[in-house]
Amino acid sequence: MKIKLLVVLVFIAISFNAKSQDYINSVGFRGGLSSGVSFKHFLSTTDAAEGILAMRWGGFNITGLYERHVDSFDVDRLFLYYGAGGHIGSWDNNLDGSADSFIGIDGIIGVEYVLREIPFNISLDWKPGLNFIGGPGFLSDELAISFRFMF
Repeated sequence: MKIKLLVVLVFIAISFNAKSQDYINSVGFRGGLSSGVSFKHFLSTTDAAEGILAMRWGGFNITGLYERHVDSFDVDRLFLYYGAGGHIGSWDNNLDGSADSFIGIDGIIGVEYVLREIPFNISLDWKPGLNFIGGPGFLSDELAISFRFMF
């Protein structure tokens, strides 16, 4: 219980130190155990929606996330972000050649650096997920790096 309270207090504290991003949209490659395409759109100076289309286990996964970006490292153009969302997809179960569908929820926490000289950003994040329908249940191995073009 004390750890949950500490996590909530940390998120509240860093939320007050919000700083705006230098872009509205970005699109690029997301690489990890699930690799694919990432699109991020800022809804406000701190809040963004991210869509991910990724491939894994011989299938695909579509994820939608709502994220909060905060400046908490005292480093110009480096942001912490966290959020939650959901996913839906299909994977090859390798037993009879058929595909199984899955639906679940995701969390995300990461860091993003916005390059100054060129319109790109780089992010590193961890996106655990929990499948409610189909799939392998809890997924804790979704660590990825993304390279996105900003426009």
